[in-house]
Amino acid sequence: MSTEHSQSTELTAAATHRDVAGPLPERFENPGLEPHRPRLTDEDPGAARRATRQVAALFGVSVLGTIGVIVAHVAFPPGDSVASMRTSNLLLGAALFLSLIGIGTAAVHWAKTLMSDHEVVEARHPQKSSPEVREGAIAVLREGAEDSGIARRGVLKGAMISALALFPLGLAVPLIGEVGGDWNVGAFRHTMWKRGTRLTRDPSGTPIKAEDVTVGSAFHVIPDGLREQEHWIEEKAKAVVLMVRLDPADLKSEQGEGWSYDGIVAFSKICTHVGCPVALYEQQTHHLLCPCHQSTFDIADGARVVFGPASRPLPQLPITVDDEGYLVAQSDFHEPIGPSYWERLK
Repeated sequence: MSTEHSQSTELTAAATHRDVAGPLPERFENPGLEPHRPRLTDEDPGAARRATRQVAALFGVSVLGTIGVIVAHVAFPPGDSVASMRTSNLLLGAALFLSLIGIGTAAVHWAKTLMSDHEVVEARHPQKSSPEVREGAIAVLREGAEDSGIARRGVLKGAMISALALFPLGLAVPLIGEVGGDWNVGAFRHTMWKRGTRLTRDPSGTPIKAEDVTVGSAFHVIPDGLREQEHWIEEKAKAVVLMVRLDPADLKSEQGEGWSYDGIVAFSKICTHVGCPVALYEQQTHHLLCPCHQSTFDIADGARVVFGPASRPLPQLPITVDDEGYLVAQSDFHEPIGPSYWERLK
């Protein structure tokens, strides 16, 4: 009753308001554009000159950032240590940020302070263009160029051209510098894993016994002796493994006969799509998810792809146990790890 009473009161109030204000109009008149409010740079030549210098300075920041990218790439290469990689990435990222933020901020400041800000209404017209329309479009482009003041402000023109011309070098130089690097894609066909190599915890390097792996648990695994390698980071990037123990009754299939041990299976952590680390395990469904592009693999069925852009299963590492009960590899992976590349057919 209270709800009906409230609705009735609202309807009565609305009817009373309509009777007082009169009937609603069938259409509203177009109020048009608000009056143009000039900016400081429109009225004060000094302010316009200051804005010009500010925009030129921002383009200069972009130029310095691009030069910084080149210097960082040449003077601070990534190297083999974690510290050198961190320093190189930090300097490259900071310099590239300055290069991009300089161009972007300069363009926005130029548009807000110096370019024409008069609002223009353009009537709708048929999509088919006539010669007159094309000529009109060219005239509008010319008018826009005149409004931007680029022809009258040579400093801005030079600063913009310099920033835009140099900016691609910040991307091209690091790429060109890698042309002479190691392009041997066959290196992905082999990893540190070999017959008898123990599976150890990442990052401690502690060997793992089969009896310590409970059903449903997942281990991030690296090969024993990894830190003793000269280029151990590169070797780790290829050899990292995710190991899970399933109930043997839930194991539908594996990629090779006898490649698992009492429900314990081990697969490469490198996604077969673009190489992201696959490490999100869902115990109930036995699904392994790649966080980058959501490729999903069923580890109970040989890491078969069940969703996402990956085109092939994760390579399986054949495992068994040694005389002391430690989990060991039977061999290396039987297929290249990682994403597909131009020499791989699948």
